[in-house]
Amino acid sequence: MSKTILLTGAAGFIGFHTLQKLLSHGYRVVGLDSINNYYDVELKYGRLAETGIPRERISYGTSVSSDKHASCLFVKLCLEDREKILSLFDQHRFDVVCHLAAQAGVRYSIENPFAYIDSNIVGFMNILEACRRHKPDHLVYASSSSVYGLNELMPFATHHTTDHPVSLYGASKKTNELMAHSYSHLYSIASTGLRFFTVYGPWGRPDMALFHFTRAILEGRPIDVYGNGKMKRDFTYCGDIVEGLLRVIDSPPTGNPAWNGRQPDPSSSRAPYKIYNIGNNNPVALMDFIEALEHVLGKKAIKNMLPMQPGDVPMTWADTADLEQDFGYAPKTPIQEGIARFVSWYKRFYDL
Repeated sequence: MSKTILLTGAAGFIGFHTLQKLLSHGYRVVGLDSINNYYDVELKYGRLAETGIPRERISYGTSVSSDKHASCLFVKLCLEDREKILSLFDQHRFDVVCHLAAQAGVRYSIENPFAYIDSNIVGFMNILEACRRHKPDHLVYASSSSVYGLNELMPFATHHTTDHPVSLYGASKKTNELMAHSYSHLYSIASTGLRFFTVYGPWGRPDMALFHFTRAILEGRPIDVYGNGKMKRDFTYCGDIVEGLLRVIDSPPTGNPAWNGRQPDPSSSRAPYKIYNIGNNNPVALMDFIEALEHVLGKKAIKNMLPMQPGDVPMTWADTADLEQDFGYAPKTPIQEGIARFVSWYKRFYDL
């Protein structure tokens, strides 16, 4: 029998692509999302409609069946709603919990810090407690490259310490990893954290660089280029992220018997706990990224060069050796191809 998976953040960018892939692989999926207004909810409803879940049938706390996939349900629910989260776990026997829902955004965490405590800390606590009660085979959750903070060792490796985040968003993701470890240790909940690196692609978030740049360039408006264009990011195509995620789902960690408390490896434990980077392992200069976008659009950007913003770091670069060794993970989408796919989707979605 196929496994039943709870997928939180199902109306989000990565969650949407993960949902499509899980369904195509024959899993039964219960998708959950609060559909908050952090960015345009029409985009979120558009993603759900692609999965056969029409907007008019969605109401808070009520499961909706997909018109396209008999094995898919969706429920609008806030992670902070403890009783309803526990009730959802009572109703379904989840074999796997894939927790992608979170309040995203580095700069927004400086403006609205309590949104991150509510969703990323309290919400994650509710997921952990539900897992403690019902013991799924595997909890897979989204972490972030933001946990590396002030670390300047390149590439970023999961064996590095991550004790100096520079945004509350990064701190909340680091907190998730620590919370997951304590529950793995205390209750033998097999958990895997995936540190995502600058994900981009079709159906992306409007607050992220590619979406913002594309819209501004097409409308003839200037784009804000932070760090005076000198930043580098390990841009990773959404399809490559989801491919790695699916490889991990069916392989819960069992604990590392060689783990040594006197020389502790942050990426593993004697408990059934594991952390992986999931990125492209190929940092790209922001100006090269913009140039590739200009080439696809056939239009030059008007650039407004600005200094680094609070919470930003000059470079990210994922060491994905562990994920490659354990799961054969190898991202394969060149930046030019990924940008072209995004632009093609953008023009279709906005009827340009």
